[in-house]
Amino acid sequence: MQKVNLAEKLAKFDTHWDPHVVATYNDNDVLIVKFQGEFPFHKHATTDDFFLVIEGEVTMEFEDHDPIRFGPGEIVVVPKGVIHRPRAEKEAKVLLIEPTGEPNSGDADRAPAPKPSI
Repeated sequence: MQKVNLAEKLAKFDTHWDPHVVATYNDNDVLIVKFQGEFPFHKHATTDDFFLVIEGEVTMEFEDHDPIRFGPGEIVVVPKGVIHRPRAEKEAKVLLIEPTGEPNSGDADRAPAPKPSI
């Protein structure tokens, strides 16, 4: 049992779209990641996707739904099977929660990130 300082952890890396595990609970990873630019459209067939903006602004785009723009302290949960793409014009710092082992790229052609602990 220990506390995790997200600002300290976020200061340890500069890469984008490269999530890092900061904690685990109930077979889920709690991850931090920096977004800049756009991620490919993708879906997760068996799990929802949880996003909490810590800093900056993210736009979640969908194939068949209006985009959702959200900022610090706001969350978006994308239901399983929904095609989506996060995008950030300027760097955004985001917390994710997902089942351990779930590839962050879903069914996209992009290779999944390794998700090291930090």
